[in-house]
Amino acid sequence: MANSRVKYNRVLLKLSGESFKGKKDFGIDPAAIEYVASQIKKVYDLGIEIAVVVGGGNIMRGSEAEAAGMERATADYAGMLATVINALHLQEALERRHSLEVRTQSAISIQQVAEPYIRRRAIRHLEKGRIVLFASGTGNPFMTTDTAAALRAIEIEAKVLLMAKNNVDGVYGSDPNLDPNATKIEFISHREALEKRLGVMDATALSLCMDNDLPIIVFDLLTRSNLENIILGEQIGSMVGVGG
Repeated sequence: MANSRVKYNRVLLKLSGESFKGKKDFGIDPAAIEYVASQIKKVYDLGIEIAVVVGGGNIMRGSEAEAAGMERATADYAGMLATVINALHLQEALERRHSLEVRTQSAISIQQVAEPYIRRRAIRHLEKGRIVLFASGTGNPFMTTDTAAALRAIEIEAKVLLMAKNNVDGVYGSDPNLDPNATKIEFISHREALEKRLGVMDATALSLCMDNDLPIIVFDLLTRSNLENIILGEQIGSMVGVGG
């Protein structure tokens, strides 16, 4: 049962592949996986229902493979497999180290290691107190895992989409790494974020959120307890859309 202090009782967390590589240039850092798992456990202990969409850019990016000469659809499918690898690592950390019940669902058929994605089954897992990890994006090439996160959040009727970033604490009017005068935006509408091309997520994903009135919170995952404090209603990061 959800803690009476929580603001959101069902959330979808989007993790980039960068969340899994830690201080490495690529691949998987066990310490990074454990850190992510520990933050999810804190949120789970508040009694909320949590689903996670994982990226795969720490292992394979379809766009980069295409630039190196691979056919784009094939490259994207390879990227989907990378997300499955990340999901299995996160599942293992959550189950073995934190004794949580986890189900990984894949949008492409890979039943030896993950359930097929079935919306009603995913919702039932959440209702039973299980964490659900969504792998393989949408199962379609040319679609990003941002789009998968928006789609799954809408499908499972999540109250908010949490976009976890690494060392970026919100949405800025310009790139803070290039512009020392860049200002953080605490609240912005979906439409304005689209029109200003602020890089919150890709345009397809952002449009999906706008059309379905799904709020997005962009925050820094590497600041401890940020995820937990957002669930408890603190103003952390940047809010995109309704619900601010």
